[in-house]
Amino acid sequence: MVRNPLPETDLTRHRRLREQGSLDRDDLDAILDAGFVCHLGVVVEGRPLVVPTVYGRDEDSLYVHGSVAGRSLAAGSPVCVTVTHVDGLVLARSVFEHGVNYRSAMIHGVPRKVTDPEEKTEGLRRLTEHATPGQWDYARRPSRKELAATTLLALSLDEASVKIRTGAPDDGDGPDAALGLWAGTLPLTAVWGAPDPDPLLPPGQAPPAHIARREGTRHG
Repeated sequence: MVRNPLPETDLTRHRRLREQGSLDRDDLDAILDAGFVCHLGVVVEGRPLVVPTVYGRDEDSLYVHGSVAGRSLAAGSPVCVTVTHVDGLVLARSVFEHGVNYRSAMIHGVPRKVTDPEEKTEGLRRLTEHATPGQWDYARRPSRKELAATTLLALSLDEASVKIRTGAPDDGDGPDAALGLWAGTLPLTAVWGAPDPDPLLPPGQAPPAHIARREGTRHG
């Protein structure tokens, strides 16, 4: 039984591969927390546009930001935001049964432009901390001029769809098992590398602890 269910709507109802669908809000939170780049789908002047951008979240909203001149960040029109993590290839005995182990979320809604200065600052803090925890307190914070040049949109998390695929190929107990071919999964992981300093830094200036300790840790 799902303790924290997502509402099921016409947009979020799982019509294909229903066994991979999840209505658990905890699964949505985990997928969002594991990444920091989303794809924002909008319609601009009658044409579809999908924009990769960084994001952050609180309990209720997803925050995305960009330049005030960005056409994709116009509030008031429906959007779809997706976040996907690829965990590996599923290599079956038959090409038809090949697949991908993945975690994905789609969030639907009409975003609102954040205009309140305090909420805007807090949204940008969450966005910064989501990608690099500790960086908001380490780096210089946005000036008034920089805040004015930045658009921040807030999208409710109320209407979201989650799908997750894990495990082995599905043809191990079918006729293709007699082919004698290898089948299984090829996991994919991403690991943070060593911090690469700006060439203009003074010699010997080490990265702060909140950045240095991520070296060798897994992303996602």
